[in-house]
Amino acid sequence: MPTVINREDIAKYIGFQAEATDWHTITQEQINQFADCTLDHQFIHVDEQKAKSTQFGCTIAHGFLSLSMLSHFAEDFSVIIDGFYMGLNAGFDKVRFLQPVTVNSRVRAFAKTLSIEQKKPGQFRLSTEVTIEIEGCDTPALVAQWISVQMVI
Repeated sequence: MPTVINREDIAKYIGFQAEATDWHTITQEQINQFADCTLDHQFIHVDEQKAKSTQFGCTIAHGFLSLSMLSHFAEDFSVIIDGFYMGLNAGFDKVRFLQPVTVNSRVRAFAKTLSIEQKKPGQFRLSTEVTIEIEGCDTPALVAQWISVQMVI
């Protein structure tokens, strides 16, 4: 669940660490659908037989598939300002892919609020550090600094 905060309490939520999200299994079907969507059919993602002979021993998710999962996970880790009616993705200040996600791995997200600034009346810019963890792996799949804008009544 998102954490809903009052405008008066914004300063208290700088550095706020949300609870970890639920786990999500990255399936071959999901990888294939992402490949079809992005037209990225590199064998390491979609050719299960050929991928067995690589250092990973199986197919791996696209890095951008792992990154795109932030939209799904944000439903649980977001800090939402009371009166929120619309959110906008403003991009990333930093993204690092640290570990490939092999097929059938389970991933989840951790998020830390880095800043919340009112840019215009009713428009707040948030910077959130998000880490995608792979179950059983010490190295995260990725770490990103995600920028979003919340429109608030």
